[in-house]
Amino acid sequence: MSRVGLAVITVPSGVEIKTQDEQVQVKGTHGQLSMRVPDGIGVAFDTGKRELAVSREDDRRELRALHGLTRALVANMVRGVVQPWEKKLEIVGVGYQASLAPGKLTLNVGFANPVVIVIPKGVTCELPDNTHVILKSSDRQAVGQVAANVRSVRPPEPYKGKGIRYAGEHVKRKQGKAFGS
Repeated sequence: MSRVGLAVITVPSGVEIKTQDEQVQVKGTHGQLSMRVPDGIGVAFDTGKRELAVSREDDRRELRALHGLTRALVANMVRGVVQPWEKKLEIVGVGYQASLAPGKLTLNVGFANPVVIVIPKGVTCELPDNTHVILKSSDRQAVGQVAANVRSVRPPEPYKGKGIRYAGEHVKRKQGKAFGS
């Protein structure tokens, strides 16, 4: 059985935590995030020790699952407002490239027309060069969703390896047809 929910979250200095009713608000140098706490789950902040504890009211299966989930989501919020979450993408293929306009990422990845992706508020996009994309946000779910949306435009294919992939992602290659016998 997992004990993730029982671990306390150490809150660094400079991060403000507010717990009211069913809301948890976390404010730091890189933004402000809030989350609704599920029924049956409690969040308590000890200002003296600067620790955040998540508790559940009983041992029902649903609450045990939500206990660990809530603790992980709150811990991700605390880390995100201190140091933003980051996803790196690589574009592989001859002529495949990306360009950035304010709030829009344009991908030229082998289609007849370029694909334009609108970057949502709260997520920043950087292009160190035209084949690498860096997405940053204090919200882990938002940066992961935008990265998945960008990757889904042209996922890496197994024969030549062309497409958009996460940095460090291994694409299993296939041999293809063998000619002659």
